[in-house]
This record gives sequence, C-alpha cells and structure tokens, in this order.
Amino acid sequence: MKKSIYLIAIALIALTHELNAQYTEVINSNRPGSSYSAFSVGKNVFQIEGGFYYERWDHSWLRTKSNRYAMDIVLRYGFLFEQLELIYDGQYTFAKVIENTAINPRKYNQNDFTKNTIGLKYLIYDPFKDPERNKPDLYSWKANNHLQWRNLIPAVAIYAGVNLNFGDNPFYPQQESLTPKVMLATQHHLTPNWVFVMNFAYDQFTSDDPLYSYVLTLTHALRDPRYTIFVEHQGFKSDYYSDGIFKMGAARLFNQDFQLDASFGINIKDTPARFFGAIGASYRLDFHQDPKNKYNNFSEKDREFIKDAKKNRKNNNPFEEIED
Repeated sequence: MKKSIYLIAIALIALTHELNAQYTEVINSNRPGSSYSAFSVGKNVFQIEGGFYYERWDHSWLRTKSNRYAMDIVLRYGFLFEQLELIYDGQYTFAKVIENTAINPRKYNQNDFTKNTIGLKYLIYDPFKDPERNKPDLYSWKANNHLQWRNLIPAVAIYAGVNLNFGDNPFYPQQESLTPKVMLATQHHLTPNWVFVMNFAYDQFTSDDPLYSYVLTLTHALRDPRYTIFVEHQGFKSDYYSDGIFKMGAARLFNQDFQLDASFGINIKDTPARFFGAIGASYRLDFHQDPKNKYNNFSEKDREFIKDAKKNRKNNNPFEEIED
C-alpha cells in the first residue's frame, strides 16, 4: 500500500511540475503563513483563504494595552495566463484599547481595515519549465527525495499592488488613500517535503514613511502529506515602526480543495510586545483545464504509468489511502 501511494505521489509530482508548473491537483494555499507563493493558483481557479485572528498589544513606553480581534480574507484568481494571479488581501480589525497614561485609565474601541490591498502577481521564472531537466525518476525514491543542487534555483515572481485607505482610519490616520506596494517573491522546492519561500517588499514608497519588509517561510510536509508544519520570520523597517516577528503553525488537508490551519507568534520587542494566534481555512473553486497534449513530454511507458496511477486513486484523493 505504501509503495503504491509513493508511486502515485511521484506521478502527481510529474503532472504538477511538468505539465502546468502553476496548477496543482491539491489546493496550494499561502495560509497559515504570511508570505506569498511565487506560483499562482492556476488559470481559471478561484481561491479564498480566510480566518480569525487575535492579537494582544502591550506597549511599555506608552503604557497602552490593546486586544485586537480581526477577520482575514484573501481572494486569489488565476486568469489569462497560468503565471498571472489577481490577489485581494484584507484584514478588518476590532480593537479594545486601554491607555494608562493618565490618573484615570482611558478605554475606547477602534475598528477599520488594518490591511486592504489589491494587486497582480506574475511568475517571471519557473525552474520546472524544462521538462527534461526536471523530469522525476518514477522508479527511484532516493533520486526524488534528496536535495539536489538544481533545487537551490528558485521560482521568481513579481508583485505590484495598491493599498486602499479610505475614510478616517484610526489605525493609519496619516496614511494616504492610495499607496503603492511592490514585492519580489522566490520559492525553493528543496525536496518534495521541504519548501522555502522568501518575500521582499517595498510598501507605501510614495508616502513620507515608506515601509521595507521581508518574510522567510519554511514549510515541511509530514510523512502523512495531509499535514504540513511551518516556521516563519518577518521583519519590518520604517521611520515610524520596526520589528521582527516569529511564527509557527500547521495545516491539515481534508480534500483536494479544502484545508484548515492554525498558527501563533510573538515579536522581539516591547514597544509594543505582541502575541497573536489565528485559525483559518482555504477553499478553491477549480475550473482549470489541462492542455490536450499534457502527456507529450513523457515516454509511452511513463504515460501509461501515470494514467494508471490517476485511474487507481481512491475518490480522486491520493491521501485517503495512506496508512501509518
């Protein structure tokens, strides 16, 4: 049973990386991390990623505490090309604030968007595009599961978007209504079980206080590939605010189009000290169509192997037959 599952998994890797490079047969969510994958969801795929978020702020210098409750939502749509993706990234936050700067503490509530961005991401370099160079060995576990030097070459994508800040936003009272954001995203598939993503962003650079940020995310698929874990580090730098954040969490795949996740994190300073946790889900509507010549890059023997593997998958889900 385990051998058959392994062979099916290799067949799926072959299909994923040689036929489309973008589209995957199981959902590819950015949650629970904060980084953007270099790859898109695939042409004609609509994906929603959302959740609930809690954060506690404790600013020792300002003597201010805040409990924040937020709803996250990310909408992703692949269109026109396999490499192109439209992304809306939003977070609406409710905050309960206590200021202890006076004799009598002041309590008040705030609510508005703490994130409200729309943009386009495009894959400019795909290391899996050459089918001969990256064709998996369908009969060797070792050849497919150990780090190879070619895996150090990342996929690269560029992103350009705009931050929307309308009305009197109490979280960003000085921010302009429209500010640009650009980003470089890289993605290394070190082995089939390890993926390393890096994002480098330049945000609000038309304002008086531009923000530089980066995200480093390392994800690992466990022996049961329905489960993944991740660790992540984020850094921020501007004249107004700088910080470093560390996060970790896990996700569980329930079927090809749905996953649940949970994460938590802390920062490295006390102005403010931050602790946060999140739970969420990702779901996709898959209208992707494979090209008619999708098996052309394989030998006749490999084509028959892949077709048989796909045919024998239980309920079209390669994870259902996994045994410990």
